[in-house]
Amino acid sequence: MHTNRCVRWALALSLTCTAAVAQAATVWVGRFPAGAAGLPEPWRVQQLDERIAPTQYALKTWDGVVAVEAVAERSMALLGRPIDIDLAATPHLCWLWRVDAPLATADMTTEAGDDYAARVYVSFKVAPEALGFGTRAKLALARSIYGDQVPDAALNYVWDNRQPVGTLMANAYTDRTRMIVLRSGAGDAGAWVMERRDVAEDFERAFGALPAQLSGIALASDTDNTGESARAGFAEFRFVSRDEACVAPDSATRRDDQASVGRSDE
Repeated sequence: MHTNRCVRWALALSLTCTAAVAQAATVWVGRFPAGAAGLPEPWRVQQLDERIAPTQYALKTWDGVVAVEAVAERSMALLGRPIDIDLAATPHLCWLWRVDAPLATADMTTEAGDDYAARVYVSFKVAPEALGFGTRAKLALARSIYGDQVPDAALNYVWDNRQPVGTLMANAYTDRTRMIVLRSGAGDAGAWVMERRDVAEDFERAFGALPAQLSGIALASDTDNTGESARAGFAEFRFVSRDEACVAPDSATRRDDQASVGRSDE
């Protein structure tokens, strides 16, 4: 009897510890507070070019989801924050987003069309010895113009208007940023949709086996090149382990959160 009690106690302790580890695996980087007066720290608007009007960001409860609303009117600015994430432990990024509509005239293959109704931007620091002299020189020049917020490498997850879902290509302005199309066209517009991405896998597909550390995350709606208008929402950003589910709030319109997992076969 005593032995059975010990076994049951050990099993209960094991399950409790397992649950605690699973819960601790979630690293929240963008759960926005209801009723806040302004955008929460450490999120800040990052205006890359002061000659261009900045996209406007505000907190909003939208169909029951507390979110950042981005309104772009011929404008561009990121809303970003620094992060320090161990991608070996929590490589999957989950979030909710929505758009009123995709842009009409955007074309991600050209500088003149490099606009998106919504995008999520993750940036990386790369070990200097892994970057060639030419790359380091280009980055130094870019930082002399735009400041230290220019990353060594970045991934952009975008809601495009024409390219097929799964498209992976260099940004029209710089090959230090790689674009990955998660949604395309108006089929999912007008409702919250959940995304889940293996950031570590996406980075390796985009840049190879570079020694890099995830350093920042940003969101944006930008229309400075096309001169269009757009409105998007972003919420519930967190990094999770490979085994943990991404769950949308009950109030949000749910879509299959496996729809964009990995996409390494596309």
